[in-house]
Amino acid sequence: PILSLSNSTMASSTVFAVTSRRMGMGSARSATNSVTATVTATVVTAIGSSVRCVSSATNVLSNSSNSAMHPNYSIDSIKPPKYWGKPEDAEEDPNYYHRKPVSSAHAIDLTSTPPKLSAKDSAAISPNGTVVHGRYGELKMASASGVPLEYLALLHPAAEAASALRQLNIDVGADVSDGEKKTGSGTLLIYGATQAAGLAALQLASSANIAVLGVVDGTHSSQHEFVDEIKNITLEPGTVLPEETACIKTLFRELVHGCTNGDAASNMTSYDASTFLRDFRENVLDYVKYYPESQLSSNPADYEFDGKEKDRQHHKANITAYLSQFDKGAPEIDPVIFKESFTVEQYAIFKNKFHRQTTAVISGDGENSMEKFSPADIVRDMALSPESIASELPAAGKEGGEYVPYEFTPLTNCLQNGVEVEVGGPVLGAVVNVTADLSVAVEAVAKGKTLREKAEALQFLTDGQKNAYAGFSSVVGAAKEAGKPVVVVGGTLPNFPSVEPSPEDVEEALSAMALSDNESQSRLNYFLQIYRASDYPVYADYAIHRAMEPLAGPRQIVVTK
Repeated sequence: PILSLSNSTMASSTVFAVTSRRMGMGSARSATNSVTATVTATVVTAIGSSVRCVSSATNVLSNSSNSAMHPNYSIDSIKPPKYWGKPEDAEEDPNYYHRKPVSSAHAIDLTSTPPKLSAKDSAAISPNGTVVHGRYGELKMASASGVPLEYLALLHPAAEAASALRQLNIDVGADVSDGEKKTGSGTLLIYGATQAAGLAALQLASSANIAVLGVVDGTHSSQHEFVDEIKNITLEPGTVLPEETACIKTLFRELVHGCTNGDAASNMTSYDASTFLRDFRENVLDYVKYYPESQLSSNPADYEFDGKEKDRQHHKANITAYLSQFDKGAPEIDPVIFKESFTVEQYAIFKNKFHRQTTAVISGDGENSMEKFSPADIVRDMALSPESIASELPAAGKEGGEYVPYEFTPLTNCLQNGVEVEVGGPVLGAVVNVTADLSVAVEAVAKGKTLREKAEALQFLTDGQKNAYAGFSSVVGAAKEAGKPVVVVGGTLPNFPSVEPSPEDVEEALSAMALSDNESQSRLNYFLQIYRASDYPVYADYAIHRAMEPLAGPRQIVVTK
């Protein structure tokens, strides 16, 4: 009814406006009376029949029209502002430099004298659009189409890595998705894990579910952030470690054992509780002997009187009261009784009391904390009067008792934490990437015929060369201990076989470096430092200078032209 009233009133107002314009000034009063009657009639009609009034008002106020739109009323009638349009092309700066297209990529040949851009380890785009490698000739477009040109300059180290893994009977042909990666097929040892061929071998082996234990040579071991990046791309339980760590042969042997067999706490099940108990008894008796009960924990001689003479008469009473607050030494314990009565069960009860007291002190639990806790007194009382393990540890040795991960107890083994530890598997072999320091050290030692001559040769080497030989010998020793071969990449070493990539190895390297349309990363990636000599030719000389530095950095230097 309210809506009908409003619409009807608006309709009546419209009638009034039209009528008033048609009437003269003299008939204004009659027009007003007429409109008043019309509005009254409309309101009464709206109250009696709201539906009819709504229909009537709708017909009166309808905006629909069957007449044709005026020809000037179109979407282009109102033009948009000028700034909404496409801006005009700006004039090109006359000093703007247009970069030249890249047509070739070169690695640095440090073996030549003097060092220069490598002609063999290079890739160039021919006039007909194919890629020609300096060592392997024209590459198949189907294989090289998804590989960056800068990567192709490092094709030879990648092919060497593929050849080395093939000689070690490691199949790297098929990549495994991240959700299916799980080690257990074997463990590969690598020296020079951040060099071009060593890094390629690490990634190819990881893509084939092989755990890799790599050693970073001395030229890159100080690059901690880079070493962490290599750790992130290494499949667990494999890892990489600096050369300085590998120099400690015992430590490296333990790392190899942990990687191949797993470093799970559940493997530590064969310990003898009596050994720990014997050590505990010896420590207690030594403590009693060194800190007897007659000796305070503080030395009274350290508190000599150093005051005014009138206070000397009160010094003895004051210092006696002060020292009485300190704990006394350990009471005397009979070694024979202690050995016979303090058994493994008593040792477990004492450990439980000590654990409960330390937990209460750390957490601030005053209710479960003893105000005066003297371990020596507790051990002496337990030796004289053994306690019952059933009352102190009711769940000891029973299934369903309280389980505390990594807690040592002489009664049961609670070391396992329930976490599955991945196992790398047996050692499959070792890959050695030759470095400058390693080459000098191995050649010097190989010239010695006797052990004395070899030791004398090591004495004349630099510290970097000595560390390189020590890390290398740790890797080779672990491989020989497992009865597996050692393969050399990136150069040659006396008495060790080197690899010669085959066409199949080259195709495998290209496949590993290629990036498909539906993939976000490839199996083989490099960390590059690119110098674009196509724009600035002097960059080629600067790249050679950087590569000749003793610590040139962990990234592979590539020059594009």
